[in-house]
Amino acid sequence: MMFDGINLLAVLAAGIASFAAGAAWYGVLGRLWMRAARLEPDRTRLSAGLAVGTLVCLLLMAFVFAGVIYHAGPVTVANGLLSASLIWVGFIATSLIVNHRFQRQSWSLTLIDGGHWFAVLLVQGAVIGAIGGAG
Repeated sequence: MMFDGINLLAVLAAGIASFAAGAAWYGVLGRLWMRAARLEPDRTRLSAGLAVGTLVCLLLMAFVFAGVIYHAGPVTVANGLLSASLIWVGFIATSLIVNHRFQRQSWSLTLIDGGHWFAVLLVQGAVIGAIGGAG
């Protein structure tokens, strides 16, 4: 199913896959992340509302990202990964660095969160590239 050149099935798959990637990322690095963010475990428990809100945001992100990939050239895995890398370097990494420096957060937090968003974008770019041109 397409919407103005965007494969909605690819968007759904990319949103769900990136949610799973984020869960795995913080599942492995959760304790380090809590320490870097100076958070106690009771302040980081995942609620149903937070999980649904996160998934909705990742679906929106995948939808917009699919549009970026579509307008950047053919919808392929290579273009999805290249677009992910460029968006991460130009927007995500720079934003995290500025925000975390002003918040006096540790570089560890920046690396953990930045790695998460890089993984999210790579997963979304690969999924959108793999199935986004079909349909």
